This record gives sequence, structure tokens and C-alpha cells, in this order.
Amino acid sequence: MNPHPDADAAGMLEAAAELRVLIGQLTRRLREQSQVDNLTNAQKAVLIHLERDGRATLSALARAEGMRPQSMGAIISALSGAGLVESGPDPADGRQRILSLTTEARESISASRAAKADWLYRTIQSKLTPDERERLPGAIHLLKRLLEP
Repeated sequence: MNPHPDADAAGMLEAAAELRVLIGQLTRRLREQSQVDNLTNAQKAVLIHLERDGRATLSALARAEGMRPQSMGAIISALSGAGLVESGPDPADGRQRILSLTTEARESISASRAAKADWLYRTIQSKLTPDERERLPGAIHLLKRLLEP
């Protein structure tokens, strides 16, 4: 049993605060490498949804993102205008349009992920010692455990 539980709690609170700040800084650095970061968070969410789950109607996207169809319509309009989303007729309901990513969007998402991974790899190689690089998978494992239910 630890004779200083308050000191442990204070240390963990300090570590948690520092981890939150560091994750925010890392996220910003990775975002700087992205080629799709001129998009709003809502636009990115739609692109990620379409990439992950495939084609969808505007109303299905609105439900999935928890917004009104009119708001989703504005997002889709902007993404279509940027050449990132295309639509075609819904074979099951002629009144609906099915939305999907364009080839340009898929290529942009892929290039953005590759640029982020490349930056992170180069940064790890240049900033961490061989011993630190060897310990990194263990730290990653601990971070993953924080996200477990």
C-alpha cells in the first residue's frame, strides 16, 4: 500500500494534463501535414463516413452525423463544389441521390495519410534514440489501453 496516495493522485492528474496537451500538439503537427485540412471538421467527418461506410444518401449522412438534412446539404454542396463528393440516382428510391467519394477525394485522403505517416516516421527516426525507438511500441500499447472500454 502506498503511504502517499494524495501525492500519487496529484502526479497522475499532472501526467493526465500533460498528456492531453501533448496529444493536442501532436494532432496539430499531424494536421499541418494533411492535404485536406482546409476543410471544416463537419466536412472531414462526412468524407471519413463515406470512406469508411461507403455510399449513402444525404438523409442517412445527416442522421449519422446528428444534424439536420439542410445543414448536411450545405456540407455536401461545398464538398461537391470542391470535387470531393459525387452523387448518382438511388436505384431503390428515385427521389433520393446516393453520395460517394470521388477518385480525387480518395487520392487526397490517401496522400494525406501517407504524408502524416511519413512525417511521424521521419520525426521518430530523427528525434528518438535507438533505445527510445525500441521502447515506443510499449508506450503505444499503454495509450491504446486508455481507449479500451
